[in-house]
Amino acid sequence: MKATGLNALIARVDAAEYGLCRRLNRGAAFAIPRRVFQAASRLGDGIVWYLLILVLPLLYGHAALRPAIVMALSGALGVALYALLKRTFVRERPFITHRGIDRVGAPLDRYSFPSGHTLHAVSFTWQAAAHFPELLWVLLPLAALIAASRVVLGLHYPSDVLAGAALGVAIGGLGVAAG
Repeated sequence: MKATGLNALIARVDAAEYGLCRRLNRGAAFAIPRRVFQAASRLGDGIVWYLLILVLPLLYGHAALRPAIVMALSGALGVALYALLKRTFVRERPFITHRGIDRVGAPLDRYSFPSGHTLHAVSFTWQAAAHFPELLWVLLPLAALIAASRVVLGLHYPSDVLAGAALGVAIGGLGVAAG
C-alpha cells in the first residue's frame, strides 16, 4: 500500500502513544483487573445500552418513551459515524501494530479509530443522566470502565478512546436537545 500523508500521521501518532498504551495494557496481566475490564468491554458491546433503552420506559413510564427512542436513534447515528471514520482512517489496532501489546479481548472489527464502545458509553450516559440524573452514579463509572477497558485490553489507543468520547458528547448532546 502506498503511504499517504494520513497514513504517515497515523503511524507517528501510534508510535507516540505506544508507551502509554503498553503501560495500561500491562494491567491486564493481573487476573482480577483483566476480568473486570473484559466484563466491562462485553457490556459495552451493546447489551447494556439495549437493556437501558428497553428498561427506561418500564422504570419511568411514558416520560421515558421519547428519550428511549431518541437514544436508539442516536445509537444508530453513532454506529454509522464510527463505521465511516474507521473506513476513512483505517488505523490498525494496537495489538496488530505493536508486538508489545497483548490482545486480551475480542475486537468487533479490524480498525481502532475511533472507539465505538466509548462513543456509545458516553452518548448513552449523557442522555440517560440528562433525563434521569439518579442513574448517573451507575452509568458514569460504567462508561469510564468501558472506555478504560478498550486500552487495557489492547484494542485501542488512548486517542481512539478520547475521539470516541468527544463524538459521544456531541451525539449525546444532540440526543438531549432532541429528547
